[in-house]
Amino acid sequence: MSAQFPVARPRRLRRTPALRRLTAETRLASADLILPMFVKEGITEPQPVASMPGVFQHTRDSLRKAAHEAAEAGVGGIILFGIPAVKDGTGSGADDPDGIVQLALRDLAADLGDAAVVMTDLCLDEYTDHGHCGILTDAGEIDNDATLERYASIAVAQAAAGAAVVGPSGMMDGQVGAIRGALDAAGHPDVAILAYSVKYASAYYGPFRDAAECAPQFGDRSTHQQDPANADESIREVLLDLDEGADMVMVKPAGAYLDIVRRVRDTVDVPVAAYQVSGEYAMIEAAAEKGWIDRERTIMESLVSIRRAGADMVLTYWATEAARMAS
Repeated sequence: MSAQFPVARPRRLRRTPALRRLTAETRLASADLILPMFVKEGITEPQPVASMPGVFQHTRDSLRKAAHEAAEAGVGGIILFGIPAVKDGTGSGADDPDGIVQLALRDLAADLGDAAVVMTDLCLDEYTDHGHCGILTDAGEIDNDATLERYASIAVAQAAAGAAVVGPSGMMDGQVGAIRGALDAAGHPDVAILAYSVKYASAYYGPFRDAAECAPQFGDRSTHQQDPANADESIREVLLDLDEGADMVMVKPAGAYLDIVRRVRDTVDVPVAAYQVSGEYAMIEAAAEKGWIDRERTIMESLVSIRRAGADMVLTYWATEAARMAS
């Protein structure tokens, strides 16, 4: 090597843990994390989800305790999924003022204040007896516009109970506009919308359907969720949601769609979230239980990769644990 010019040595900045921390290009902070939580009506003890080790269907009391622990760890937000005791064709429990999510929202809004943002998933699949995300026609197809009316009513009920952010996840055409109009008309103009703008018809959702008890009783969700083969479609969906009044947008799942996260991040100037879904969680937990991978390192690497791809916020079932590791 010629000594005429100084020799660049990138390894100088990797030499010690302190140097690596100092020069890291991507940082994961506890406030970047959102914890999905399940609350179930009619149980007296939290119920473990077999396909998601460490995740529970909570009672109202155990939910409050776990939410408090998340807020203490510095988690930025909590998003609630409800499981009613009785399901029906219209998902009437979803907008019942005394429904399980509305009761839990009042608990958390009172308990947490500004310690963490309280959010809600806004859909019907957890509440319908058929497990689909909307109202069905006599032919068994989802009626888009009838479903929008239900979403609007659910949004108002969730906002009245204390939700700071609602997250419509059904992938119905026009859902953000219908929800924004309903919230504004009902006197909730400050409630924000985190749109599940890019939600793929993914095989990674299986364990979630155990946790939320929402597996479709027939068919699947390919008529409204996106085809995994498509990428350009994601940008069209995001732009439509923003035109309708979305404040933030989401990509779901995260790990297999990091290219989509980056494309969305490069396109929009609003906060971008990515959901590390149940299948991603379950695979890492299963491999770690077998001793095949280092669990904590894999968790943090997976989360940093989502942030590196461009997500401002990450929904993850490890939010509380990762927040402690990130601090």
